[in-house]
Formats: sequence, structure tokens, C-alpha cells
Amino acid sequence: MRLLLVEDDLMVASGIKLGLTDAGYAVDWVGSGERAEEVLKKETFDAAIVDIGLPSMTGLELTRRLRKAGSASAAMPVLILTARDALQDRVQGLDLGADDYMVKPFELPELLARLRALLRRSQAATSAVLTFGPIELDTAARRAGGRKGEELVPIELGPREWTVMEYLLLNAPKPASKDKLLQALTGWDKEITPNAVEVYISRLRGKLEPYGVALRSIRGFGYRVELVDPG
Repeated sequence: MRLLLVEDDLMVASGIKLGLTDAGYAVDWVGSGERAEEVLKKETFDAAIVDIGLPSMTGLELTRRLRKAGSASAAMPVLILTARDALQDRVQGLDLGADDYMVKPFELPELLARLRALLRRSQAATSAVLTFGPIELDTAARRAGGRKGEELVPIELGPREWTVMEYLLLNAPKPASKDKLLQALTGWDKEITPNAVEVYISRLRGKLEPYGVALRSIRGFGYRVELVDPG
């Protein structure tokens, strides 16, 4: 999953970005609302984390602009961060279109849990456990497995394999765009070639085939997870 962090405090931003990156997210950081607005006109993200107390354009104003009808980011989940504990600030943020908020200081596990909830809602997923046929992906516990009868056999996934698998299951039965997969695997500070997506798809195929699950290439678009017909 690719996140945009909008925070003007370098130390705070560094800490949040490190924690989110360690949790498997691709995180890009900007220090102002103006820069965030500029970036979002050209690039797509799965969610944005926006500090209210930004210089010049506040996080509340940025949220209002992102929610304008016709905006490419109108449906993107937005979580606002604030050092203000005043009820009015929280109410205003939610009324302007934010999906959730957190008051600083906060604990990283709670931020991760709230992000997972926002991302599930944006993808119409109802549980932290994503399933497709015998495959299960527990996004909260970061555990993957395949069912053989009543037994859930662990499937070992590297961080990028996990990211690709999560996208495939969130999109299933529809195909997942190769461009979206590429964006989810990298941020501005990392370079990865489109061929790398094929590498991770190939690795996943080997891990899913024993459970009767295949990854089908959709020419010119991406990949779709499918059950293999035993007949």
C-alpha cells in the first residue's frame, strides 16, 4: 500500500515514516499542503496522513480541497493528525471530509490499526483477514496461510510479496493493475523496475499453486488471482 504523509515537522515525519515503512507500507513524505496538492494531481495513493498544523495551507484546508467534487483524490481515505485536543478541531476535520483522526502524541500500533481499517473500508473489505479460496491473509497479525482441509498451513511471504498478495486479494476477483502494484512497492526514495513486479508474481505463483490458486496475467493491464479447476 502506498501512503502520502503530509507533516512539516521533520522529526515527527521521520518517526512516522520509519514505523509505517517497517510495517510494509511505501511512504512518501511532503512538508506542506501546497506540495501535497501538487503531488496528488499527478500521482495516486491509497491513503493520506495529514497534520492539521501545517504552515500556510492548513491540513484542514488541504482536506477540504481534496474532497472537492471531481478531484482525483476525492475518494482517497484521509487520516488527520493534530496536537489540538479541542472538540471543535476534530469535528471540523471530520466535517471537511477526513475519515478519521488521531491526537498527538499517539502510539504506532494504534495508527497502524486505524490505517488498516480505513484501507479496508476504501476497498469494501469487511475483515482484517483477506481470503480467496483456501488462501488467508491476516493483515493485522501479518500472517499468511493456505488451508488444506481444516489445517491452515503458514505461507512465508517477503515484505514485497506480501504487498503484491494484499493488492491481489483486495481486488479479487477483479484484476490488479501492474502500475498500481509498482506504485505500492516503491516510493520516491526507492527505484524499482516494472520487471520487478513480474519477479514477485513469479515467486507468489510458486507459493500459491500447491493450494490450487493461480495468478493469471491480463495482457496490457496486470494480474488476477484465480482458482484452478481441478477438472
